[in-house]
Amino acid sequence: MLGDDAELTAAVLAAQDGDETAFRTVYRAVHPRLLGYIRTLVGDPDAEDVASEAWLQIARDMERFSGDADRFRGWAARIARNRALDHIRMRGRRPAIGGDETELAGRAAESDTAGEAMEALATGSTLSLIAQLPQDQAEAVVLRVVVGLDAKTAAETLGKRPGAVRTAAHRGLKRLAELLGDDPESPHELGALSPPREPRGRAVTSAGVTHMRARTQKDM
Repeated sequence: MLGDDAELTAAVLAAQDGDETAFRTVYRAVHPRLLGYIRTLVGDPDAEDVASEAWLQIARDMERFSGDADRFRGWAARIARNRALDHIRMRGRRPAIGGDETELAGRAAESDTAGEAMEALATGSTLSLIAQLPQDQAEAVVLRVVVGLDAKTAAETLGKRPGAVRTAAHRGLKRLAELLGDDPESPHELGALSPPREPRGRAVTSAGVTHMRARTQKDM
């Protein structure tokens, strides 16, 4: 298990035992990219509210979670997606995406599809470009590249087959590369994001947990 993943796994287990500091560590590690994913679904104005609802559920249900860092990211993404889709149903439409793209910066995963397309996507235009993709491609790209899920976990989040997610991510990345090529103001250096990763063996663990109270975002 990679260093960062080992630290996140340990923090999740400690948080399940009621360690408030560990929960803050989990939140800080997962929230930025989770918020970026939520923005692809509901848009910038409502993303923070939906993220708050997602984290309240994560805190409430954490005692039922069992797994490592990869599984936790996927579990959190499913909760966030469900809350976002509830929000969209209430509002009745999928919004245009805009706003702050800083959540998309950071360490990315090892490549398995459309590696060439990811040579450049690190700027403020990222989310506006993703907004131009069909929703299945946008979600696949964000889950795989931004959140860092492997194809199997992303497929579980979306309720699809891993092959369908790989295909959607590949097509989305190819289209993003085309859009970057069409935009003379888009820099052609993509340092902040890396291509999607292949699944690796997981050491899945379980922990006896105590009941955790729901935390507000300011507690994190």
